[in-house]
Amino acid sequence: MAGKSGKTGLRIAVLMGGRSAEREVSLSSGRECANALRVAGYEVIEVDAGPDLVARLQEIKPDCVFNALHGRWGEDGCVQGILEWLRIPYTHSGVLASALAMDKQHSKAVYRAAGLPVLESVIVAREEASSRHVLPPPYVVKPYNEGSSVGVYIVAEGANSPPKLAATMPDRVMVETYAPGHELTCAVLGDRALAVTDIITSGWYDYDAKYKAGGSRHEVPANIPVEITEACKDYALRAHNALGCRGLSRSDFRWDAARGLDGLILLETNTQPGMTPTSLAPEQAALMGMDFPTLCRWIVEDASCDR
Repeated sequence: MAGKSGKTGLRIAVLMGGRSAEREVSLSSGRECANALRVAGYEVIEVDAGPDLVARLQEIKPDCVFNALHGRWGEDGCVQGILEWLRIPYTHSGVLASALAMDKQHSKAVYRAAGLPVLESVIVAREEASSRHVLPPPYVVKPYNEGSSVGVYIVAEGANSPPKLAATMPDRVMVETYAPGHELTCAVLGDRALAVTDIITSGWYDYDAKYKAGGSRHEVPANIPVEITEACKDYALRAHNALGCRGLSRSDFRWDAARGLDGLILLETNTQPGMTPTSLAPEQAALMGMDFPTLCRWIVEDASCDR
């Protein structure tokens, strides 16, 4: 890539914000990544992705795009397609892997084909999920194509009625069997699973637990049996490869300790995991000896088209 300025000679456009339900989280990720990339010696331009995105990129002429978008339009293959069309090298996963991972039902089909354990689930209209129990309680209702636990409803065992879903929920939702136990996660960087984190909360690991101060704490490495740690790493790497992910991804699990290995379930894979120094994937990278600027540099050096 031809350089322009900065100690590395490379100009990086960091995409952030956008219009998804995860806009604020993306802005936080983008600012932190931009600061880390400046520390690493790059010329960095922060871009809040809006309707003028193509014009902005044509004006900036970056050597690489660091994709710090989260949620729809930034994590589902849409912006990846724009970058492929413009032939600008970019970070993280490509069009197909991003679209597959973001669609929870299609990604489950890929997981099943790869022999990975998943929960029973169905996709139904929002009105149907609000009018009757589509699955026997306990179960979870959530958007099938959002991240960060946006719009998650838990229906407890013995519940008499289904949840009344907000009008902001999509027209079609996923209804999924509820899995009790630990909330575990494992990041993959390239061809290597990093570590396993046990996410400890007082309740459900929802949006507030993820992003509000004191909402959760991370135990990394997780204090769990070696067999479960190794299985999480194996499943995360297999999920990453089965979906066709590139660069950094993070897979989330539920583990019911009472059932041993049979209680470990793969929930989903995030192709654009949170990227602040205290986010889950960067914490795992730090445990492996890679500080945040070094992690961001690795991600940039991995960037390409045709991902």
